Order: sequence, then C-alpha cells, then structure tokens
Amino acid sequence: MANIKRANFQQANLQSAKLGEVSLTNLNMSYLNMKNVDLTRATLDGKNLQKTSLQDANFEIASLQRANLTRTDLTKANLQRADLTDAKVYGWKIEKIDCTYAIMPDGEVYQPENFQPEIPTDNQQQTETIKPMTTRKIIKTDKAPDPVGPYNQAIAATGQMLFVSGQIAIDTRINQIVYTDDVTKQTEQVMANLEAILTEAGATWSNVVKTTVFLKDMNDFAAVNTVYAKYFDPENAPARACVEVARLPKDVLVEIDCIAVI
Repeated sequence: MANIKRANFQQANLQSAKLGEVSLTNLNMSYLNMKNVDLTRATLDGKNLQKTSLQDANFEIASLQRANLTRTDLTKANLQRADLTDAKVYGWKIEKIDCTYAIMPDGEVYQPENFQPEIPTDNQQQTETIKPMTTRKIIKTDKAPDPVGPYNQAIAATGQMLFVSGQIAIDTRINQIVYTDDVTKQTEQVMANLEAILTEAGATWSNVVKTTVFLKDMNDFAAVNTVYAKYFDPENAPARACVEVARLPKDVLVEIDCIAVI
C-alpha cells in the first residue's frame, strides 16, 4: 500500500485517478476535482475532503473514519462496505449513493430497504447483524431564503418525512423583508417561500401534515388564516398550531413552518 504524506494537492485535478489501497491520512484535499476517482480500500482517516467533487467516485471498503465530508458532493459514489465512523457529513450531497453495508457516521451498518436477508444453511453462520439506518437529505433551493444560522431550509428524514424550517417574509429577489406593515402580504410571501422548498423536495401542499403559525399579534389571525386557507382543501388540511410570540426574527409579523410526508 502506498503511503503519501505531506504532499500538496491544492488545486490538483485528480479526476478518474486510480488511488486504490493508497494511504492518504491527515492530508488536506478539500475543494479538489476528484470525479470518478478510484479509492478502493484507500485509508482516508481524518482527511479534509470538504467541498470536494467526488461524483461517481469508488470508495468501496475505504476507511473514512473522522473524515471531513462537509458539503462534499458524493453523487452516485460507491461507498459499499466503507467505514464512515464519526465522519463530518453536514450538507453532503448523496443523491443515488450506494452505501450497502457501509458503517455510517453514527456507527450503524447501512442495510438497503429492499434487502432480503439470506437464510443460513446448516453449514453457514451469520457473522454480523445488519441494522437499518435512518437516512437524511438536505433540501436547498435558491427560490427560498438562505439559512442565516446552523440549520437548513428543510430535512427529508427516512425518505418519508420533510421538516421545513420556519419561513418569514423575505423576498429572495432582493433578499430583504417585504411588506413590513402588511400581515396579509407577508403571509403570501411566507407561503410562497414554503411552496418553493416543498417543490424542491418533490412535495406539494397535499403532502403537508402539520404546520405551526407564529404571530406577533393574535389579532392578525383572521387575516393570516384567509391567506392560509387558499393553500389547503378543508377536507384534507393538515394539523396546525398557532401561537402569539413576543418577537419574531427581523421583527416580521408572521412566521410559519411545516412538516410533510413524501
């Protein structure tokens, strides 16, 4: 196994490189183009792969313990039987990724939902228990306001539930609060922002099962409800909570979040 230490990979183009079984511990390889790279059985423990382009990369049986995969693009990557124990994975892109039997950051072994366990014969012994894991997908769209803190616009959990962060009346075209004294117009902007995030996640208003409405003044409830009612069929409307609060971000008049099942 090759052992590469203290090499400078900054601005290198490693697209389609064959680095199988190589040891690349403690090297900074963030922001690199490593599309289609072959890292089979590579040792990448503690590596900084932040914002690296790794589409279609092969990490089969690779060790990525404690690696920094923050906002790394792993679209269509092969991570079969890879070890991701304690890896940092905030904001990583994992569309169409193959994690079969991989050890995930939480220490659980990933088992595909359609996995059919093999029934051992008299001469076979089951050597390990494969446990299902909870998957998590970051939803992000430029048609809704960018987060301004440690959160995302929405999280799709287990491939079924979508948790949308509270939206306020920010118009993304100007990135400012709009209609500061008009609760009706603010509610319309809030619902437009929520709809943009739902659409990005492949959902519609009919997928929403719960909303929470936060009002600066409960006297505005009727005006907000009139706008809100335009988006839901009364027969199938989601559960809802509505509360008056002392203050909302940027002193807006209304904020709404929602939960959807997709």
